[in-house]
Amino acid sequence: MNIFRVFLAIIFPPLSVIDKGCGSFLITFILTICGWIPGVIGALVILNSSER
Repeated sequence: MNIFRVFLAIIFPPLSVIDKGCGSFLITFILTICGWIPGVIGALVILNSSER
């Protein structure tokens, strides 16, 4: 994970996964609306799993 992406995932989670696809963006956006912490966790999981 890029350090900039991690920082962006903490500040505004949906913006950090916008290039991963529409589904990833929507999931992270919905989680962020439900609460900031679930959005951050979701964004970090998506960013971590996409590098493999």
